[in-house]
Amino acid sequence: MKKTVFTLLMGILFMGCVKTDNPFFETYKNKYGAPPFDKIKNEHYMPAFKEGIKQHQAEIDSIANNQASPTFDNTIAAMDFSGELLKKVSSVFFNLYSNNTNEGMEKIAKEITPILSEHNDNIYLNDKLFARVKTLFDNKDKLGLTDEQVRLIEKYHRGFIRSGAALNPEQKTKLRAINKELGLAQLAFGKNVLDETNSYKKVIDKKSDLAGLPESVIQAAAEEAKEAKMPGKWVFTTHKASFIPVLQYSQNRELRKELLMAYTTRANHQNASNNDAVINKIMKLRTQKAQLLGFATSADFILDDTMAKTPKAVYDLLNTVWTPALAKAKEEAAELQKLMDAEGKGEKLEPWDWWYYSEKLRKAKYDLEEEVLRPYFKLENVRQGVFDLASKLYGLKFEKLKDMPVYDPDVEVFNVTDANDSLIGILYTDYFPRAGKRAGAWMNNITDQYKKNGINHRPIICNVGNFTKPTADKPSLLNMDEVETMFHEFGHALHGLLTQCTYPGLSGTAVARDFVELPSQVMENWCWEPQVMQTYARHYKTGKLMPKELMDKIQKAGTFNQGFINVELLAASFLDMDYHMMKDTATFDVPKFEKASLDKIGMIPQIIVRYRSSYFNHIFSGEYCAGYYSYTWAAVLDADAFQAFKETGDIYNPKVATAFRKKLLEKGDTEDPMKLYRDFRGANPNPDALLKRRGLK
Repeated sequence: MKKTVFTLLMGILFMGCVKTDNPFFETYKNKYGAPPFDKIKNEHYMPAFKEGIKQHQAEIDSIANNQASPTFDNTIAAMDFSGELLKKVSSVFFNLYSNNTNEGMEKIAKEITPILSEHNDNIYLNDKLFARVKTLFDNKDKLGLTDEQVRLIEKYHRGFIRSGAALNPEQKTKLRAINKELGLAQLAFGKNVLDETNSYKKVIDKKSDLAGLPESVIQAAAEEAKEAKMPGKWVFTTHKASFIPVLQYSQNRELRKELLMAYTTRANHQNASNNDAVINKIMKLRTQKAQLLGFATSADFILDDTMAKTPKAVYDLLNTVWTPALAKAKEEAAELQKLMDAEGKGEKLEPWDWWYYSEKLRKAKYDLEEEVLRPYFKLENVRQGVFDLASKLYGLKFEKLKDMPVYDPDVEVFNVTDANDSLIGILYTDYFPRAGKRAGAWMNNITDQYKKNGINHRPIICNVGNFTKPTADKPSLLNMDEVETMFHEFGHALHGLLTQCTYPGLSGTAVARDFVELPSQVMENWCWEPQVMQTYARHYKTGKLMPKELMDKIQKAGTFNQGFINVELLAASFLDMDYHMMKDTATFDVPKFEKASLDKIGMIPQIIVRYRSSYFNHIFSGEYCAGYYSYTWAAVLDADAFQAFKETGDIYNPKVATAFRKKLLEKGDTEDPMKLYRDFRGANPNPDALLKRRGLK
């Protein structure tokens, strides 16, 4: 998932100077302009935020009150390059708030969120500033501007309109109040999920309860127990790297059930972390905001600024894939039930059985077990395979940097250069779970790319995950989902690293949400190609390449379990859309709403939606509200895009790779995303490629 750090403010990149020992008020001393994470303390944030807001507001006032006629440079460019200090502190704080938070940061987030909301409103509800933007927008075709400059004017004008600039004073006052409340409610939702995730520990004290689990899983649970000061026991958590192997291999059905239910009921217990009231508040506020801005629903408002444009377009896409996916899932469920029937226990397939029996089915059908593959997926080797792929496609080179300041010992830093040795950017990788890190995987910018005064300022990018941790005698050995996730998030990183734009408001991943997943998802297409696997799939002990027969089995099992995978994903997309199609702001029962949404599409009881409402961070705490469909929308694009390579018979085809880089990855949001895609592919994407790849056609 691509996660932007501070979308309320566009662009904002250089730095102001204040004399103090606060690191944010000093020029970062390393040559890459990376933050001194080792020197930044909680007490530095609020002074820097306040001074940053003060400086930014002064710049905005100067632009709005400028007596000279508005020009692109004195209005649009001036805004886009303003707020240097605020961007500096925001990028660090919000990165670490997701990656490495603590009680002090949570208090700061609660204090600063309404202040930042007010500051954002002070900009976008400034009548004088909007008048200058509107003048430029109305005359954009007469000003002799570049296409990129026209695009930036359009983006700012749209941003002002969507932020309420055209509302009357009374409506603006209402909108300000909604924005403040909404920011705090979304913050509360995420905190509740993190608290619930961190609070659960399943302690096992009898080894017989671990029957069926691979030794590596048992060892990881033992080390988790040691960290929890419970030596001699085994501890499992609701982090996927901990409980998914239990679902796959544990013969203890009750243990499988308990762990799955612990994961899927987070923030849905009768305690202080229950998110039902928070969801009600968020949806009430989002609906009120959309209707205040002239839209019937939140979905209508949000989608108006995407490739999809309308809820109908989203539902049409989801239904196109849902129908064959559901049919496939029912076939898979029947196969799994046969396996259970053969055991003679009289049990019916439940969600906590699916992973366990699908592993058995994979073994029976393809003679393939995921645990047999793990020794070939050492994290460092997979990452090197990803780097090698980027080298072959785009000529990039990666060098690990030593003595760079990091915010946690697990973090590593890489210098990324082009084929001609010019700097592309800096990449931070942060791959293991910790108490202060939210679940999932994502990419963030620490600094953006932009060009100014003849200098191409290169970006600093962070890739974050929650992968299987190393143990005392084994390195981190990934499962297949984690391998795909690393390729996926690195695709986002490439989008951020390779960008070649002039203005920060258009660079890198600052694109439509249903387009931003294309560069990430297309990378997944390469990860199981034998040519690519030969670069990373080596046994962690012997260094020997994965045998060809194993690679062949992976290829043959390529569409295995796709009914399950697509149904749980699409069900979450429908649930997201149904929430944001609300028109009524009355209080509702969250579990009943969720059940009605899933019943409507015919969700089978053997599968649980990928994200239940109470921990659906993407839509209630993140930026994918009315946008979880983006993964499927972009999948149509990425499947078709990869065909451009396959059609040549060379998955590394340099001509196609260069076109993908130049026409898509480097372009940011400088042109309409569908135009960018057509420029690359020569036609609109063909959805058949997606259905065929997933075994649904």
